[in-house]
Formats: sequence, C-alpha cells, structure tokens
Amino acid sequence: MALSPALYLIPVTLGGADWQRVLPAYNVTIISQLRHFIVEDIRSARRFLRMVDREFPIDDSVFVEMGKHADVSLFSAALQPLREGRAVGVISEAGCPAVADPGADIVAIAQREALTVVPLVGPNSMIMAVMASGLNGQGFAFNGYLPVDEGERAKRIKVLESRALTEHQTQLFIETPYRNAKMFAALTHTLRPTTRLCIAAGITTEAEWIRTLTVRQWQSHQLPDLSKTPAIFLIGE
Repeated sequence: MALSPALYLIPVTLGGADWQRVLPAYNVTIISQLRHFIVEDIRSARRFLRMVDREFPIDDSVFVEMGKHADVSLFSAALQPLREGRAVGVISEAGCPAVADPGADIVAIAQREALTVVPLVGPNSMIMAVMASGLNGQGFAFNGYLPVDEGERAKRIKVLESRALTEHQTQLFIETPYRNAKMFAALTHTLRPTTRLCIAAGITTEAEWIRTLTVRQWQSHQLPDLSKTPAIFLIGE
C-alpha cells in the first residue's frame, strides 16, 4: 500500500498494555512506511517503533521533539517534509496524539495550511472511561488537571459538580498518580453524598480498575493503591 502524503496521528499503548491487543495491524502498515516523525519524547517514540516493528529503520528516520521543553515556534518547520509531499507521523507518550497533548499544536498548523490529517485508531483513556462509567455518554467534558491548592481545588470541584448536575454533562479530569489518593479524599469530602463518582484507573493494562459509586457509597469503600497508576475521575448524576 503506497502511503499518501499526510500527517498521520499514531496512537500509543497506555501503560504496559500489549500493543497487539489495542492497536490494529493497519497502524503498523502505516508506521512501517514513515521516516519523518514529530514526537513528544524521542527515546520513548523509538522504543514504541521497535516494539511494533522489530526491523524498523530507526537510523534512517528523522525525529523532531514536541515535548514540554520544545520551542513551539519551530513546530511549523517540522511539517516541511509534508509540504514537500512526504508523509509525517505524530507520536505522543501514551494514547492518542493531540488529545490533552502538545500534538494539538502540530495539527492546528496543518489544518490552517489545509494539509491532510489522518487520525489512526487506538486507545483513548477518556473515551474508554466514559464507556465503562455508566454516566452520561451523550454529553461530557474533559477538564485536564484541577488546581493543586486545596481551596481552589474544592471550588473547582463544586463548579464541575454543578455543571454535571444542572447541565447533565459528565465531567472528567485527571491527576498526577502520586496525588490520586488526595484527589479521592477531596472529592469524597467536597461532593454531595448522592453525586456519582467514577474512578477509571490503568485502562487497558493488567492494573485496570473501574468503579462507579455514589459519594456516600465511596465513603465506606477503600480505594486500591493508585499511587503509580494513571486514573480518570468522572463526576455525574
């Protein structure tokens, strides 16, 4: 299959999941033909490429980093191969590129210039959390990280709860794993007893754990140790 010039958004496994369980073989067909990549981290991107294709020619490929220390002003130059008719791949640290991810800046440039963008199929922890939560999947919003300051965080939690209950919109957010227990404590202390709270952790990995209960019910349940496990928190009716 000849590869058309496009910006290919390449999903990566979540955690230590077996890539063959969460990524279609079609993705590998695309990946094997790419030689220009824009990546969140070069080392992890190289590991991923070798994981899905042991014979991938790493040394013949070009990698441009788009991580948190990258110069955003240089992102446009990274798309020059695509402007010249060569395909370019975007690889994030985990999950789908451009969703809560710096890849969004790359895609925005491509769209402004009417360059072709092709999203590939792969795991997305936010969508999968909504699927498994039992909360409203018709209307939902992802809110990124909440404030670290306790007072500001409590205010934000109240705002999101109000939105979930009055607008019937499930509210999603994340936390750094080592602060998951503190987030859980803040939620059970701040939310109304009848509000439903879902915790979806380690999605697609062996540590996967997903549970939805009312806040009152959570107060009599012990949370497993999630200090090293990425988790999505969802508030709903």
